[in-house]
Amino acid sequence: MSRTFASDNNSGAHPTALIAIAEANEGHFHAYGDDPWTARGVRAVRTHVGADADVFFVFNGTGANCTGLSEVLRPGDCVVTAASAHIATDECGAPERLTGCKVLTVPTADGKLRPGDIEPLLAARGVEHHTQPRVISISQVTETGKVYGPKQVRALADLAHANGMYLHMDGARLANAAVALDLPISAFTTDAGVDILSFGGTKNGLLFGEAVCFLTPGLADRFKYERKSGAQLASKMRYIGAQFAAVYGSSVWHECAASANAKAARLAIGAAAADIELVWPAQANEVFALLPTTAVSALQAVADFYDWEVRGEDTVVRWVCSWDTTDEDVDRFLAAIPAATGGHL
Repeated sequence: MSRTFASDNNSGAHPTALIAIAEANEGHFHAYGDDPWTARGVRAVRTHVGADADVFFVFNGTGANCTGLSEVLRPGDCVVTAASAHIATDECGAPERLTGCKVLTVPTADGKLRPGDIEPLLAARGVEHHTQPRVISISQVTETGKVYGPKQVRALADLAHANGMYLHMDGARLANAAVALDLPISAFTTDAGVDILSFGGTKNGLLFGEAVCFLTPGLADRFKYERKSGAQLASKMRYIGAQFAAVYGSSVWHECAASANAKAARLAIGAAAADIELVWPAQANEVFALLPTTAVSALQAVADFYDWEVRGEDTVVRWVCSWDTTDEDVDRFLAAIPAATGGHL
């Protein structure tokens, strides 16, 4: 099957990750993370988020979000997030089911939360009839392809901490954000006040696996029970740890994300040159474009992608570039735009 622009989940695993799995497959090791491969993976993640971080591997992003949030939520609490956030739109209610707490969404124009979006909700604090804001959750990169800078993250962290709350970051595309900002991951996570981080691996070259990182000391006291009861404890955890050690313990993670971002920039520039309107600037590895609805199916026949939102006679579409997207993939797709649109732009 040819490479598409539907999702960076659709791409294969980077050879480095596959080699690491094969190497970890030799011999017998203790299960449930008591092995050298998991230890190496934890060390690799800590090079990005700090030596004091508590790091736990899980199977997938939804599991990382749900178990990480569960650690700090209590009955009657809620998580405040953007209306477009993955935990609110694409996790089938799992955060609410597994935490027992409400996900409270805030409409935003661009998928980013700002302190002013959250402050009105703080009036509910101390009122027993209302869910209590306990966690602010942001996506990095956002579901609109926007990237939070360190100061924007810090402003949310300061608001959260001043009100007895925590800041959670869904970092499914964490690597792409680091490349876009040209900063180390710690600059907009640990150093910016993030308390709980879902550290993405799958979208950036891993076969499977994410990490839950507690960046504030003392938060992870009971997490080993949350992970097990949340069905996220891998018996053969060494296969996750080996991938993180190989990819995030080297420059491979950065190379993968840089390539994906560069291909998205190439796609955005080419689309704009073809008079396609970009809904938001392409900051990382996603491009959101406005197409005549009549042109969508014709372009999807060239390379699959998702419809995002209908706006009158037009449709907002999302094009995602992966670590293995090539210039030829992008150029082939761009070459198909004139015929697909048929001059209806």
